[in-house]
Amino acid sequence: MTANNLYQDDLPDNLDLTDQVAIDTEAMGLDNKRDRLCLIQLSSGNGSTHLVQIAKDKKPAPNLCKLLEDKNILKIFHYARFDVAILQNHFNIKVQNTYCTKIASKLARTYSDSHGLKTLISEFLKIDISKKQQSSDWGAATISKEQIKYAACDVLYLHRLKDHLNVMLLREGRLSLAQKCFNFINNRVELDLEGFKDDIFSH
Repeated sequence: MTANNLYQDDLPDNLDLTDQVAIDTEAMGLDNKRDRLCLIQLSSGNGSTHLVQIAKDKKPAPNLCKLLEDKNILKIFHYARFDVAILQNHFNIKVQNTYCTKIASKLARTYSDSHGLKTLISEFLKIDISKKQQSSDWGAATISKEQIKYAACDVLYLHRLKDHLNVMLLREGRLSLAQKCFNFINNRVELDLEGFKDDIFSH
């Protein structure tokens, strides 16, 4: 049975999300230092989601932080660079053991310039998701059913996308390169949070 479970400020005690967890975040904007974190979505890939609504005043989230820092749990993101940065900035932690489907797509799907989540889900899973709620007010005291449905879709399919992309990366001989990129995400986040948004390797 699938469900979208909504919690306040932290995950409940003793919630087991297995060793691979899809994660996404919603914020008041796209500046991970200026805009506050509002919602964190998680799924173990079983069709159910766990959404944590974050209050404006910072509160500790020990269960969530323990999961994020656990090196034995793979965290699957789409565009991990933003999510990891805003999680680090909000909770003052280092997210460990990450996989990014956007990076994987750019390395594997070199025949395309489209690497958005909607595109990947459509191509690999033949499912059309709506992005209508993407720019809605995530800082509202009560989030709507439409927002919950949208937020859930951002994590429900990441496990399956990872599997498809890994097949392509292995086929193209780029799986090891992808892992090196995933390992660098925390370094890229440090640069972002220090204000180095541009590619420091460019001329």
